[in-house]
Amino acid sequence: MVGILIISHGKLAAALAENAFHILGKTWDNLEVLSVDKSEDPDQKLAVAQTLVAGLNQGAGVVVLSDMLGGTPSNIASRLIRRGEVEAVSGVNLPMLVRALSYSHQTLDVVVSKAVTGGLEGVVYIIPGEGNG
Repeated sequence: MVGILIISHGKLAAALAENAFHILGKTWDNLEVLSVDKSEDPDQKLAVAQTLVAGLNQGAGVVVLSDMLGGTPSNIASRLIRRGEVEAVSGVNLPMLVRALSYSHQTLDVVVSKAVTGGLEGVVYIIPGEGNG
């Protein structure tokens, strides 16, 4: 199973994980979260992230989901990348996470693809009265 690590500013990662548990109705052994506060040393957080990735990688790889491209969480995620073993996607949202978890029994490349499409398809302009949902 592909491991999933969410790295975010503040408590976003924990909130996303909690809501994914609520939506999917189960807990996931292949999911970890890492919160980053602006007062923390990014190199120390990188070391924590490396430990989490090592624990999550049971042979199928790990996808790291970060919140905002260019922020400290995504910078940490980019330093974790090892092509074919640890991949990273920025812009995490709830649809992305739900999709990644739902397909985490697939290969790493499939999980990355499903995460990206889930995130993109989850962003929709809602037009009143148009039956968007």
